[in-house]
Amino acid sequence: MGVNNPIKVLVVDDHFVVRKGVCALLEDADDIAVVGEAGDGRQAVEEAARCAPQVVLMDLDLPEIDGVEAIRRILAAQPSVGIVVLTGADMEAEVLPAIQAGALGYLAKTSQRQEFLEAIREVSRGEAWLPPGLTRKLLARLQTPLPVAQTRNLLTGRESEVLNLLASGWSNRRIAGKLAIAEVTVRTHVSHVLDKLGVSNRVEAALQAMRLGLVTPERK
Repeated sequence: MGVNNPIKVLVVDDHFVVRKGVCALLEDADDIAVVGEAGDGRQAVEEAARCAPQVVLMDLDLPEIDGVEAIRRILAAQPSVGIVVLTGADMEAEVLPAIQAGALGYLAKTSQRQEFLEAIREVSRGEAWLPPGLTRKLLARLQTPLPVAQTRNLLTGRESEVLNLLASGWSNRRIAGKLAIAEVTVRTHVSHVLDKLGVSNRVEAALQAMRLGLVTPERK
């Protein structure tokens, strides 16, 4: 995306000052355009349908409809939208249900401007955004579904490679290029990994893989 074709962003937060503050952070980015705002979950769903954003920055503690349900409804209608959860203090427990609903990442409301910009750019490409500090807190809340050795033995060598790149936030297309295999093959490997880890999406897979010590991803 560039100046003539910016990433369209919807900002959702029930606190007016916070919402406007996030919008102000994004204001001068040439490749990002705020196309809508919403102050509650119902309005978020309506605005997403109206302005067709590529990325939604979504608070979870919302009136009318909570953030997790808003995520489900938005993605049911627009599966390609990338959703980044905005977290406040002590909200880690609420993040996992949002990830399970389909969010591609999460970001503290206190994050620096550059983190907001990078998260939006990554998620707009279908890649995950897992900031290390928040991820460590979230990992502590995850339960281990299988013993580490048992889980590791379930994965083939190629599946382990795919999982490591997936946990680093890589898209299927980038993984395919890195491993010199077809993108459809990557999707098959990802599907097998999700089944074996007992999770429903790639971000959950990345979190469980880190929780189990199966991967040591680094930010790109």
